Amino acid sequence: MSKKYKDYINENHSFDKITMLGILCLVIVISGVFGFLLEYVFYYFNFGMKSFYWRGGNFLPWINIYAIGAVAIYFFTYKFRKSPLKVFLISSITCGVLEFFSGLGMYIIGDGFRCWNYNTEILNFGNIGGFVCLRSFIGFGLCSLLLIYVIIPICFYIAKNVNKNIFVTMSIALCSIIFIDEFYNLVIARLFRLPRASDIYKSLGVKYVHFK
Repeated sequence: MSKKYKDYINENHSFDKITMLGILCLVIVISGVFGFLLEYVFYYFNFGMKSFYWRGGNFLPWINIYAIGAVAIYFFTYKFRKSPLKVFLISSITCGVLEFFSGLGMYIIGDGFRCWNYNTEILNFGNIGGFVCLRSFIGFGLCSLLLIYVIIPICFYIAKNVNKNIFVTMSIALCSIIFIDEFYNLVIARLFRLPRASDIYKSLGVKYVHFK
């Protein structure tokens, strides 16, 4: 293990509030894009390796629940980074609860609407109502290890070695672009009955996953 990595594990890293905001913005961008790519590949295999399906409701390749989960994992597990097992277990439980209640909430409020349904997917052992299953539980735990032991150290390294103003400006700008995309599709398009990303992409022949 390199000295820099040992330092990450063993030392307490403190950043001023603005730099920490930049780090969290970068984590939000990376994790949301990672989640999109993960599901993009998964559903290709899930539906027989015949077509790729766009996931999420934005113009950009980004899924919000992965970003929310990543931020939660960071705050809940960073202090336990000396113990990968604790990081794995706490993250698995945290994301499992987040996924279950997010899916259940959308199902109740949206009158049966689902953004995912493990009832119809492969490797769905331990499935609970289609909202969470053992595969997702373990998968989120493994992704949390990638976050805490790879992505966060990289973000810290960038924050320490890039000019503060440039780092913070770029991180916030990237995150803001994604939030504007999200806000338009979730709020503006609905209020003013404007075309959403899914409407435009479907008109161009892009395939989406349909859940029942």
